[in-house]
Amino acid sequence: MKPVELQGPRVRLRQWEERDREPFAELNADAVAMEFFPSVFTRAESDAMIDRMRAAIDERGWGLWCLEIEGRCAGFTGLNVPTFDAAFLPAVEIGWRMLPVRWGRGYATEAARLALRYGFEVLEADEIVSFTAVTNARSRAVMERLGMRHDAADDFDHPRVPVGSPLRRHVLYRLSRPSSAA
Repeated sequence: MKPVELQGPRVRLRQWEERDREPFAELNADAVAMEFFPSVFTRAESDAMIDRMRAAIDERGWGLWCLEIEGRCAGFTGLNVPTFDAAFLPAVEIGWRMLPVRWGRGYATEAARLALRYGFEVLEADEIVSFTAVTNARSRAVMERLGMRHDAADDFDHPRVPVGSPLRRHVLYRLSRPSSAA
């Protein structure tokens, strides 16, 4: 399937390319960027993640796209189908990760809006979810700017985060398809 590409005023969501490996590895090795993950990634883990994201986009046309800002990979933004076991699944998830040097400028929100529009208008998802560690205030703020809603009753222990880790408890945010997209 031909990979979908989404373009905003300042961001581009596109299929992964070989030139993205180095900046993506830089992001995944950054302790600040990875603060809400159990650990930073090795280069091999980062490359394997690109390979998985690229394969999903090749298969479906969409997924966790490379987030390009000013012609360079700054991370990812996009849609995913989580494969772990949780009460809210199956679902379409929106997610993002970006180099800290790009934080605070609205890029994550702009890119996420492109992905949400695609999810609701093209994929015709009835609902899109997002989740993060309870203490990840930056990602939660993006979720709220997107109009996503949080209900504490939906919070869950992420099965892929070790028991006892302060990052295990996650918040779940939801956004229903706008009636104009129905």
